[in-house]
Amino acid sequence: MKRVLILLLTFAAFTSCKNDAKPETPTIGADAVEKTAKQNDGLTLLSGEFSYYADAAVLQVGNSSIYGVVLNEKMHELHDMGEPFRTEPTDGVLVQVRGKIIPKEEGEEGWPFNIDIKEIISVKEPSVKSEVIKIGK
Repeated sequence: MKRVLILLLTFAAFTSCKNDAKPETPTIGADAVEKTAKQNDGLTLLSGEFSYYADAAVLQVGNSSIYGVVLNEKMHELHDMGEPFRTEPTDGVLVQVRGKIIPKEEGEEGWPFNIDIKEIISVKEPSVKSEVIKIGK
C-alpha cells in the first residue's frame, strides 16, 4: 500500500509541474532571428585608453587587455581627434570604437590581438591624469 501511495504522489508531482514556455522571438524567413545591421557586421565595441607614438598604436581596455591598433586612416583620424586632450605626445585619451579583432600571426611580434578600427564612437579626456614623474626638464 505504501508503494502505491508513493508512486501516486510521485506521478502527481511530475504531472503538476508547470512547463515554462519560452517567449517566441520574431523571425524572418525560416527561423532566423532579426538583428540590427550593427549586430550583424561582426565588429566589436571596445572602450579604453588609446595611445599612438612613433608608428605604434595601442588600445588598453581595462587593467589587463591591450590590443595593438592597425595603422590605417581611421587610426590617424582617431589620433587627430584626441589632439586637444593631450599635453604630451605620449598621453592617451579615452575612446570608444568599433572594430574587427584580429589574432596575431605565428612568429609575429606584438600584442596577441590587434584591432582594425572601423568606427569611432567617442573621444574624451582621461578623467585621471597620469602619475608619471618626469626628470630632466
